[in-house]
Amino acid sequence: MTSAHNRVAVLHGVNFDVLERRAPEIYGGLSLSELEMRIQRDARELGLEAIFFQTNSEGEFAEYLHRAPELADAIAINAGAWTHYSRAIADALELTRLPAVEIHLSEVESRQDWRRDSVFDGLVLAKVSGRGPDGYRDALAILARELGVSGER
Repeated sequence: MTSAHNRVAVLHGVNFDVLERRAPEIYGGLSLSELEMRIQRDARELGLEAIFFQTNSEGEFAEYLHRAPELADAIAINAGAWTHYSRAIADALELTRLPAVEIHLSEVESRQDWRRDSVFDGLVLAKVSGRGPDGYRDALAILARELGVSGER
């Protein structure tokens, strides 16, 4: 069931297609499919419809953001390493003019210095970091409130 203002594009960037192969102590050990199933369930419970996109191509990621206003009402973005340096993706996110929340599975602030910077600062409603897969539910709840969706079902 889709209403006019409940669609959230959940965007995953570089290396998410091999998420289960990445350090489980940092990234949780789930595959992207398992993570998306959890997100889908959480979205439904919050009255949202999640649509998913993942690519390892920075250009494809930016192009998807260009189309996002036609597809979604809000964005949950985990761009992976691009978060820390891709001005092109930041510019594309800004062009959407959609409410967005930045998400990180790991606690990026406690990792390498370069991970502390985000090109999305000032473009997102909030940043959720270090909550593992539960961070996506937190981000979806923020977006549900922003979209005026009734919430828990």
